[in-house]
Amino acid sequence: LGEWDLGRMLSGTYDSMGCVVSIVSGAGGVDAMDWAAMILRMYQRWAERKGYSHRLLDCTEGEEAGIKSATIEVDAHMAFGYLKGEKGAHRLVRISPFNALGKRQTSFVGVEVMPLLDDESESKVEVNESDLEITTMRAGGKGGQNVNKVETAVRIVHKPTGIAVRCAEERTQLNNRKRAMAILKAKLLVVAEEQNAARISEIRGDQVSADFGSQIRNYVLHPYKMVKDTRSACESADVNGVLDGEIDAFLSSYLRHASLTEAGEG
Repeated sequence: LGEWDLGRMLSGTYDSMGCVVSIVSGAGGVDAMDWAAMILRMYQRWAERKGYSHRLLDCTEGEEAGIKSATIEVDAHMAFGYLKGEKGAHRLVRISPFNALGKRQTSFVGVEVMPLLDDESESKVEVNESDLEITTMRAGGKGGQNVNKVETAVRIVHKPTGIAVRCAEERTQLNNRKRAMAILKAKLLVVAEEQNAARISEIRGDQVSADFGSQIRNYVLHPYKMVKDTRSACESADVNGVLDGEIDAFLSSYLRHASLTEAGEG
């Protein structure tokens, strides 16, 4: 995208900020968990290719393979503007490596993208403490001395909407709680903007549906190879390249599509 195009398309309130990407396995069982791990790596590789600072905030591994969910932070200028269109269900079609009969399997992963709020923006988001359900747990997985011994991981649920966030990567419970609260506020802000809600108390608990018929992009590995965005119609036969983080064409085509749609509605 040219600089003029970028300035026009990335002029949203939070577009210039970094972002937090939340990935959750959907319909498809073990294949969906494996698919979630592939999607996580795709965004990590994208950030690496751009030279963007990124870190894993939370990851829950699947029992057999892949991950149930993960949250990553990309701390870079315009990261939210670039990735905000990735929100939605991502659908994979392939021969399942987990099926002894070698059958074709369809799997789904849900992706959400929130701005990485600075202290000033975060302080403007008012959340009623009584609306929160906060629980602590052991972080699990590989890590330092505290992991598996002390309940450092924190999960916060916003009861009116059912929106939940979890953070386990910080060393202390206090820091995990602070990080989880920042992500929750960002999530609520994004939903409030989408629903044109003036206050957090007005928003509804709309969740990304990672199931049949809800996908924003299809990744087909069998019987042919093709990645196609269902909104902008952008496509690529280089599936391996896309899964290795080469997604800029999809990001820019979505931004153009969203800009044209907005202009048409205006």
